[in-house]
Amino acid sequence: MPRIKIELPQTFHFSTELPIRISDINYEGHLGNDAVLSLVHEARVRFLKHLGYAELNIEGVGIIMGDAAVVYREEGFYGDTLVIDVAVGEFGNASCDFYYRLTNKKSGKEVARIKTGIVFYDYGAKKTVAVPAGFSKRFTA
Repeated sequence: MPRIKIELPQTFHFSTELPIRISDINYEGHLGNDAVLSLVHEARVRFLKHLGYAELNIEGVGIIMGDAAVVYREEGFYGDTLVIDVAVGEFGNASCDFYYRLTNKKSGKEVARIKTGIVFYDYGAKKTVAVPAGFSKRFTA
């Protein structure tokens, strides 16, 4: 099976910084793979808040993660600060992709690339719904 490759977009829509916490470290002493999705979840929440949204209310509908892919490039260690850049793209009828680039603030080295498939979801009706037009227009203009 070939290795996963994530092509990052040319433009990112948001950037935030997060420190690597002791709880993010695995038994080998570096950033654990399980912690990476937690870090990008925090970045996604901050990004949506910056836009005036919440994960359960993007123009009246929620989102749910349908899939995730991670490509590790460098180790991260306790005390490092990560710059997490976020972009949105690849819109479908009821979904889009969020892209994340994690970079060590001090060294400038890319730590990881992540892509999450986000599905727009009506939690009350328990079904997928169309991407809100106002949301997609922010990124497809």
